[in-house]
Amino acid sequence: MAFERLHDPSLISFASDNYAGVMPEVLDAMFVANGGHQSSYGADAYTKRLEALIKEHFGAAAEAHVALNGTGANVLALQSVTERWSGVICAASAHINTDENGAPERVGGLKLLPIETPDGKLTPELTDRQAWGWGDQHRAQPSVVSITQATEFGTVYTAAEIAAIVEHAHHRGMTVHLDGARIANAAASLGLPLAAFTTELGVDVVSFGASKNGGAFGEIVVLVDPEVTLGIEYLRKADMQVASKQRFISAQLVAMLEDGLWLRAAAHANEMAALLRETLDEAVTDAAAPGLSFTQPTESNAIFALLPKVAADLARSRFAFYDWDSRRSDGLAEVRWMTAWDTTEEDVEAFADAIIDALQTTDR
Repeated sequence: MAFERLHDPSLISFASDNYAGVMPEVLDAMFVANGGHQSSYGADAYTKRLEALIKEHFGAAAEAHVALNGTGANVLALQSVTERWSGVICAASAHINTDENGAPERVGGLKLLPIETPDGKLTPELTDRQAWGWGDQHRAQPSVVSITQATEFGTVYTAAEIAAIVEHAHHRGMTVHLDGARIANAAASLGLPLAAFTTELGVDVVSFGASKNGGAFGEIVVLVDPEVTLGIEYLRKADMQVASKQRFISAQLVAMLEDGLWLRAAAHANEMAALLRETLDEAVTDAAAPGLSFTQPTESNAIFALLPKVAADLARSRFAFYDWDSRRSDGLAEVRWMTAWDTTEEDVEAFADAIIDALQTTDR
């Protein structure tokens, strides 16, 4: 009996790169990894190959520890560089603070020390707002600075910005974690290899994301500097992040990393976001998109915009996308539009037309 498809594969959205399916090459890799028996819990040939590829991308000392999902990878990464009394400095908009249901605190036992930022990016000066109180038994001890690359606002840290944060954090005795759920989009935006904005700058641990970039499931905790980490092989099991049939996660990641598929997919998503922004910028300039403005630069695969809420709701009847800030009382909606590895130029054109039509219709 053939498996019944339960969705319309022609339906696309601009809500999240998580909505996109799995790249064919990744599905093929999982199929090839099937058949016969392989050792479980990471003692398989595909995980061994993945470990070698991580060393190629991040340096000979780097270690790869496969996790099931992004939240698990972040919690595991942070636990590996903290004590039970530690505090983690992060942007208030960071995924660990806003979208992980308290997992770093509930599961990881950590205290988050968030800082408001206009663009999702920390600076050495901003980290100092929370980097204090060492030796005070009444305060969680600031131990880690966690940065997100690319950020939740779609902005991208330059290598120089990361270097400044790392130098400042290390000088103050703190380690640096990089949440790389969209690290591929950042690498494509910067035009740099992964090591150039992680290993070579002294970042200590990285959460390497795959599912937002055409994978099915699975992420990697990369210990860039294994000497500063604590018992990750035990923490991973305790955090329920060990897959028995790990070869099927590792095979996906091997397919992505082996010949640059990860970078090509992310670069395409970025290009589609740039095309959408360019198209809508032209419409604003030509007065064809009344009420539309942008709140962040478009540096990866995300666009943040302001438009009348009635227009956003009308456009949403044709394409799914999210409100970013639903608390506004001025009749405007701040929205996030995201492109993915499978977004086409035709998709962008159709979506831009839907936004422009909605703005013109509601402006009458």
